[in-house]
Amino acid sequence: MSTAVVLNENLEKAGEAEIPANFLEASPHNLYLYVKSYQAALRSNTAHSKNRSAVSGGGKKPWAQKGRGGARAGSIRSPLFVGGGAAFGPKANRNYDQKVNKKQKRLALMHALAEKAANGKLYIVDSIEVASGKTKDAASMMSKLGERDALWVKSLIDDKTYLAFRNLPNCYLIEENELNGYLAAAYRAVVIEKAVWENLTKEG
Repeated sequence: MSTAVVLNENLEKAGEAEIPANFLEASPHNLYLYVKSYQAALRSNTAHSKNRSAVSGGGKKPWAQKGRGGARAGSIRSPLFVGGGAAFGPKANRNYDQKVNKKQKRLALMHALAEKAANGKLYIVDSIEVASGKTKDAASMMSKLGERDALWVKSLIDDKTYLAFRNLPNCYLIEENELNGYLAAAYRAVVIEKAVWENLTKEG
């Protein structure tokens, strides 16, 4: 059975914690659906073109209906003319949202954490705190952890710890309610406070 690595206050291995069976049974497809939904929600949706009714000008018929030997035209703002409206251009009212229900979100997170545990990259600590508020102390914690990058999950973020972590490029500090399958999968390692882990396994 996969296990999470339990760390002491010096971020040294002090034991292991078993991953609940329902975490291991969660289908990876739930994570795929959640990541797809999460990334779709990030789309800015700013591409927008004007059709012939939205571009300015073109109130006057450019030439007579008959007599000049050419095709008839009613407005120079037709898509046929330079400066005319787009016929089938993109619109900013497109909705990219993809629904993922609450249970699937939960299963996505469970699978992401189970994958981290299987690779030995899920860590549990009693507390994540930098009382000094200094970035160098947070950087020292990352160095002791020995990972390329990591997601740190704290019950409630205090001001000092936030200041210490905020400028580090290789880690991201979040609160318990922000944890999701996408973030858990995006980072090489996940470090979770013991209280947060207990809540997660209790809910599962």
